[in-house]
Amino acid sequence: MSQLSPLSESDWVLLVRNDSSAAFQHLFEKYSQKLYRFSYSYLRSESDAEEIVQEVFLKIWENRQNLKSDKSFHSYLFTIAFNAIKKRFIHRQRAEKHKHALLEWFSQEKPSIDSRKDFEYLIEKLELLIDQLPEKRKQVFLKRKKEGKSIAMIAIEMGISPKTVKNQITEAMNFLKKSFCEQDDVSAMLFYYLFLSNPSLPPEPDE
Repeated sequence: MSQLSPLSESDWVLLVRNDSSAAFQHLFEKYSQKLYRFSYSYLRSESDAEEIVQEVFLKIWENRQNLKSDKSFHSYLFTIAFNAIKKRFIHRQRAEKHKHALLEWFSQEKPSIDSRKDFEYLIEKLELLIDQLPEKRKQVFLKRKKEGKSIAMIAIEMGISPKTVKNQITEAMNFLKKSFCEQDDVSAMLFYYLFLSNPSLPPEPDE
């Protein structure tokens, strides 16, 4: 009696496209460590490399209906990862730029008392605005922007879809930017550094 031939990579991809979580898990186990080593070789950060792996496979699952079984899954996977890594480097550069600008403003040779009070006022105002968010949106926002959790992790913890998580974050950011950043350049700079340019927090996986 002849043995059944093992499934090819294209067979596994086709199964994922047909919503097989078992096939998805198989591909994750096959490629996650390779993807981690690839990401780490560029980023030199364990947490960043782990985030890249999560982002890539989250994108694969969310877009599984568009997977091409006749194309190289390996190449597709690492192309997504490389694009995410490039975004991470751009994010780091912007973070450093705005960090230095903010510190230069706040660490003047003779900072005035008013400047320090203004800084504390801006922080307090931002916290009050966050408190005005609807409860679920506030929870999602804080988990992402303050606790640094990934989209996938938040979705699991809150029992909602990754798309819902991203939508909630977008709505929160739009509200806060509109309410806070229009005051002056310092407000915009502070907001950018605290929530858009945190070096430990990756950009949203939207590619």
